[in-house]
This record gives sequence, C-alpha cells and structure tokens, in this order.
Amino acid sequence: MARVISVHSFRGGTGKSNTTANLATLLAREGKRVGIIDTDIQSPGVHVIFGLRPGHGEPTLNDFLWARCAIADAARDVSRIALGPSPDPRARLFLIPSSIDSQDIGRILNEGYDVARLNDGFQQLIEALDLDVLFIDTHPGVNEETLLSIAISDVLLLLLRPDHQDFQGTAVTVELARRLQVPMLAIVNKIPPGIDRQQLGDHVTATYDVPVIALLPLNAEIVQVGSGGLFVNQFPEHPFTRALAGAAARVLA
Repeated sequence: MARVISVHSFRGGTGKSNTTANLATLLAREGKRVGIIDTDIQSPGVHVIFGLRPGHGEPTLNDFLWARCAIADAARDVSRIALGPSPDPRARLFLIPSSIDSQDIGRILNEGYDVARLNDGFQQLIEALDLDVLFIDTHPGVNEETLLSIAISDVLLLLLRPDHQDFQGTAVTVELARRLQVPMLAIVNKIPPGIDRQQLGDHVTATYDVPVIALLPLNAEIVQVGSGGLFVNQFPEHPFTRALAGAAARVLA
C-alpha cells in the first residue's frame, strides 16, 4: 500500500517544492519507488530542481486533466538525475510536472479542470508505477484541489516559516485537516540566525498540537543552490541534509 503525502504551505515562498524534491530523493535512495506530482498548476516549479522544461512536446499533468493522455504517460523518470547509478533496482524517482506554457496556465485559470479526475489520477499513478510513496506538491493556500489532496492523504506535511502571517494561515490549514481527520507533521523552514530553534519548535508544537519533524535554518549554501538542483546531492554531509534525512524517516514512520 503506497503512502500518500501532501506537502502544503499556506503562503508561497516557504521552500515547499525544494523540500518535497529533496525528501523524495532521500526516500528513493532508501530503495523506494517514489513519485512527485506537481499540482501547483498555476505556478509550477518542482521541474526546475530536476532541470526539466515541461510543456514542450511531452505530456504534462495538464494533458491528463484535459483527457489527452493517461497520467502515467506524463511521468518523467528522474532517477538518473536524482540518484545517479543506483545498486538497488527498485530505487526510482518519477516526476509528473505541470506545464509551464503560458497558454496552458491561462486555460487552467480561465476554465479550471475536473478536480475529481485529478483525485482518480493519484490512484492510477500509484498503480501504474507501482509506487511506495507519492508526494503531492500542493498549491499554496486553500482551494478545492488542495482540500481534495489533503483528504486522500495518509499524512499532511505542513511547511511554514517563523512569520506571523505563516502562523495565522497555517492555523486555518490545521483546522481543516483536523476536520478531515488527516494526521499532520510540520517542518519549520528558513529560520533566521539568532532564533532559538528548540524554543521555536516547542512553540509550533504547542500552537497547533502537531509534531515538528525538522527545524531548518536559513544558510548561505541554501541560497547558493536556490532551485538549481538537489541540495542533498550537492551537500550530502551538511547539517541541513541530515535534518531532512531525519524528517524523511519520520514521514514514513
């Protein structure tokens, strides 16, 4: 049975896509078949981390939503990019990107799409690719597709920064997830120097009654990488990478 993990932030700029890509890579290294589906259709971004440019002749999530292809046809095998040569034949990583073509994005904004079809696509993808884990990189904020993604998830992974607007918005997401009876975990990202991380983690746990599985500092190496690759590959011994590895283990626990 595959584990479905929705990764969500109430606001943009939390590092949600980078965190998703790096967590997925770490789990694939452990011999898992992992998929990432970018449902942030209005502003997709996970593809950049893997060096892809979706929407140029190859199917994307948009094509599946418009019934042009099966969802597995939109999957890109990024195992070589993320893992290199792997001794474990099961270790694989797939990305289902959304189109970055301006006309495709405009059509989504103007016409929308069948959210129920997207929900069906999650299960179709798990079966077609024999996935152990599926990450859903959600659109920030709260809308119909985000609520649907949360509802069908085994775990909701919340990303937030130590910011008052993030704190208030996350409270809305937590309340909705509780009504849907979905277990939650939290990662606090981009913590500036000078903040007591343990105290911050205790505060987040007490505020939302949600376990905090990683407290990730803002540092020069993260800024250096930006979205130009996988941090865990470029800095395998970095404390940030070790913290993400611990978070990856907790996500599957």
